[in-house]
Amino acid sequence: MNTPPTLWEYRLQPEDSGHKYLSILLHKFHFSAKLLQRLKQGERVWVNGKFSYLTARGKEGDMLSLQLFSEEEASIPGEDLALDILYEDDYLLAVNKPVGQVVHPNRRYPTNTLGNAVIGHWERKGENRLYRPIHRIDRNTSGVVVIAKNQFAHQQLAWQLERGHIHKRYHGFVEGVVQENQGAIDDSIGFAPNSFIKRQINPDGMSARTLFRVLHRYTSATFLEFILETGRTHQIRVHCEGFGHPLIGDDLYGGTKTLFDRHALHSSMYAFLHPATGLPIVIRAPFPKDLRGLIIKLRDFEI
Repeated sequence: MNTPPTLWEYRLQPEDSGHKYLSILLHKFHFSAKLLQRLKQGERVWVNGKFSYLTARGKEGDMLSLQLFSEEEASIPGEDLALDILYEDDYLLAVNKPVGQVVHPNRRYPTNTLGNAVIGHWERKGENRLYRPIHRIDRNTSGVVVIAKNQFAHQQLAWQLERGHIHKRYHGFVEGVVQENQGAIDDSIGFAPNSFIKRQINPDGMSARTLFRVLHRYTSATFLEFILETGRTHQIRVHCEGFGHPLIGDDLYGGTKTLFDRHALHSSMYAFLHPATGLPIVIRAPFPKDLRGLIIKLRDFEI
């Protein structure tokens, strides 16, 4: 088992000379005000092995060391559940979420969630952490979910997410034959009347943009790739209903369950910059068994 890092370190470059450490962390590494405030509490900052204040000014070659990581008490119970791990290091955990599992416990689903599975996994490794998913996908959507393993990683990825630097790709099967080879859907989304769950296209709602590309046309269905430029709740499902091609199996948004008993959508890829190294990371999740079965059914109709 790898020993979790105790310090985050950065050696100052020529362009950093004369700048306050606070300014370097804020503008170069996008540290949040909350994280910087935490660093001011107690001796958590060292320069060249000696305690320093963040308001001090640095020079080229200084080694800035920060105590970012600490033991945390999990806020949800861990459970010994299956977990399909796609990637894990000291900062991140990426998993392939199965169909039917919610990402975070709630009143309706207090146990058997992805959160319970992740905390249980860490507990078995002797790691005490909070559960910090970077994003959520619907209970009946399968695929990639990325979880931050500490406050620093969560804040760094949240910064990327807010600025559109994280790329999310989905694959789905919709009813009917989509004629355009590719396109963009720019319809704002808001709550449907008298519902706290269902959304609908609403000019007064939140802006939403989905790019789509046709991968294959079947006799009465289309296999599409989706790229989200925003992350609204049920965005792909609402946009598919709105342009007349609901997801197969999505009876909440105009689809039917004749061929498939859940909305045919899979979170296939999640790409971002690693919070510690800055290097690109691409996480991919293979298709689940039920979607592979749907492909066979759709091909049979073509014969």
